[in-house]
Amino acid sequence: MPETAHTVDPRRWKALIFIALAQLMVVLDATIVNIALPSAQADLGITDANRQWVITAYALAFGGLLLFGGRVADLWGRKRTFIIGLIGFAAASALGGAAANQGMLLGARALQGVFGALLAPAALSLLAVTFTEARERAKAFGIFGAIAGGGGAVGLILGGVLTEYMNWRWTFFVNIPFAVVAATGAVLVIREPAEGRNPSRLDIPGVILATLGLVSLVYGFTRAESDGWLAGPTLGLFAAAAVLLLTFVLVEAKVKAPLLPLRVVAERNRGGVYASLGLAVIGMFGLFLFLTYYLQIVKGYTPVVTGLAFLPMIVGMITGSTQIGARLMTRVRPRLLMAPGFVVAATGMLVLTRIDLDTSYPALILPAFLLLGLGMGTAFMPAMSLATHGVQPRDAGVASAMVNTSQQVGGAIGTALLNTIAASATTAYATSHATGAPSRQLLKLESMVHGYTTAIWWAVGILALAAAIAFVFVNTGHQGGGSPVASSGEGAGTGADAEGADAEVQVPVMVH
Repeated sequence: MPETAHTVDPRRWKALIFIALAQLMVVLDATIVNIALPSAQADLGITDANRQWVITAYALAFGGLLLFGGRVADLWGRKRTFIIGLIGFAAASALGGAAANQGMLLGARALQGVFGALLAPAALSLLAVTFTEARERAKAFGIFGAIAGGGGAVGLILGGVLTEYMNWRWTFFVNIPFAVVAATGAVLVIREPAEGRNPSRLDIPGVILATLGLVSLVYGFTRAESDGWLAGPTLGLFAAAAVLLLTFVLVEAKVKAPLLPLRVVAERNRGGVYASLGLAVIGMFGLFLFLTYYLQIVKGYTPVVTGLAFLPMIVGMITGSTQIGARLMTRVRPRLLMAPGFVVAATGMLVLTRIDLDTSYPALILPAFLLLGLGMGTAFMPAMSLATHGVQPRDAGVASAMVNTSQQVGGAIGTALLNTIAASATTAYATSHATGAPSRQLLKLESMVHGYTTAIWWAVGILALAAAIAFVFVNTGHQGGGSPVASSGEGAGTGADAEGADAEVQVPVMVH
């Protein structure tokens, strides 16, 4: 491949600050509501049956529209899409903070998901096309990976502080200053590559099929919790999801300008990253929900103390991402970081299967959180970089959207799936131990803890599977060297990339 001169944007590191700030807002919003949820539920009279929809409404809109958002970023331009997403997300957050009833809150959460689906892929694709030199890319994605991995835990801490000392509504209002600062910085600092857009027409059938398919899939897991796995509506939604997504793949293989070019996911390394990340997030998001309720209801922690209890996990994630992943990414194969990282996280999850009513935080929960954070941070960092490494500029938005899709759909599935497993185990335990229980309250707490530990065992297995997929499918070499990322065929390790000979493109010139 011929070498092409390229100009590096001198303000790229300032741009990273605002891109990372926007990503932090999106990721922490996925969990900040968890701690505020009990207070919001009581204030607005939300039933236990509908409580989960505060989380799921966001995830459905976000996960269902991410591919569309990524394609829009390629079509409209990433900077413009980034700014529109920020403004819309801030407006939806203001609506959520002012919610007067359950319907208004759920609508605001869905609207947050819509604009988040524009914002998240635009942020990651801006990062991917801004940092092309290997060592700089490692540093930039180390920071971004730490935020993506630790943002959820930051949300738990911030949610606790705001809920206890102010009001649950501030878990929404806090997004507004984040968005204002990030949008202002984007206007002043961020510069988009001159030749990075994809001018092809929007694939409307692909948008409809992908959105309906993903929403059906996530909603199917949600209905499984309330109706059961073999109920007609549950099976109908899963069947609809399978038909819609299979049709989507067939359509994408034939249309001239597909929403998701199959070359993006057909490359084994990116496919392995998407699958392993999705599985890892299934385990992690369910864990956040369980441990939030465990620490507050079983252990009696305040919202602030609950949030601070997650702080070691954040420290571990930042350490794993910036000090292990970023430093070794240019010297070690990604699978030798991702697979061990997921195994370390699974070990931390395994420790948490031993929680009971009297579990000591310093003796058991603290080391488990450190292992979880360290493992996930180490795995997330190379995964985030590899998912967009070598992608053509015209596909950067949709490749970034696939990363976020795997995470958001995984989060929604994890919340619904593990919640279903925990609820079933809780009910079974309460029924079998009802006669010999010393008190109804004690039985309730013991049943809850049994349900949590049962679900955590499943999470251990899911993380182990993520490690196996990363080790088997991710076979590329390390992302070192001094040359910029120039095409979708680079970084694929062995063999030619699925994008073929047309993958050779010039390194985009930064516009000053």
